[in-house]
Amino acid sequence: MTNPKYPQPVAVVTGAARGIGLGIAHWFLAHGYAVALLDRDAAELALAAATLGQAERVQALVCDVSDPKQVAQAAQRIEDRFGRVDALVNNAGVAIFKTIGQTSFAEWREVLATNLDGPFICTQAFAPMMLKGSGGSVVNIASISGLRASTLRVAYGTSKAALIHLTRQQAVELGTQGIRVNAIAPGPVDTDMAKLVHTPAIRADYHDVIPLNRYGTVEEISAAVGFLCSPAASYVNGQVLAVDGGFDAAGVGLPTLRKEAC
Repeated sequence: MTNPKYPQPVAVVTGAARGIGLGIAHWFLAHGYAVALLDRDAAELALAAATLGQAERVQALVCDVSDPKQVAQAAQRIEDRFGRVDALVNNAGVAIFKTIGQTSFAEWREVLATNLDGPFICTQAFAPMMLKGSGGSVVNIASISGLRASTLRVAYGTSKAALIHLTRQQAVELGTQGIRVNAIAPGPVDTDMAKLVHTPAIRADYHDVIPLNRYGTVEEISAAVGFLCSPAASYVNGQVLAVDGGFDAAGVGLPTLRKEAC
């Protein structure tokens, strides 16, 4: 059903000021959507909105997704502007890379608040707007770290594993109302941040264990999200799509055995 207030579909993307979130916003704009960008970094958000252009189809809102009041205010402003939401991408996330013993409870809560509470709060806030139309699609951006444990990711990995289960819970309940919920689990992605913090040694390690022997691109993650939000995925619900070059499928992957197989 087309809302008479705004004729185009509308997507909400959290953590949209940079990286994967900004790439997803580009995808939606290229495919005929209007986009509401949510991010807590006001300066980066303003820059992202300017980069996207198309002010008539872009709404940028400073919002911390872990704060229910801020999310409710953002939802109201989006409803006032567009009157509808057809897709929600819960992309906002933070990471703290420390050992279990070094991770403080405050750091643990900071990661869980954004990575798990955020998608819970945002989906609660935007699902009612989807239901005013003919339903919609929610995509939670999880991580390969939610599927397999790794060093220094006790908070991040646990938050993403919990997000994967939240995705299934949401899919079971909201699917009966016409809202599909799925998750993307990216492997290493060649974002500007990854280029800054991943040393050549770390990149070589990832290349060694990923069958496609490379990092993914923002465009590849965005295309997967777009598919899950499109009519082509109309019967896909409650699924976790690992966009990881085969990283999860590789399992244990001993370097010595890989060399012998070549």
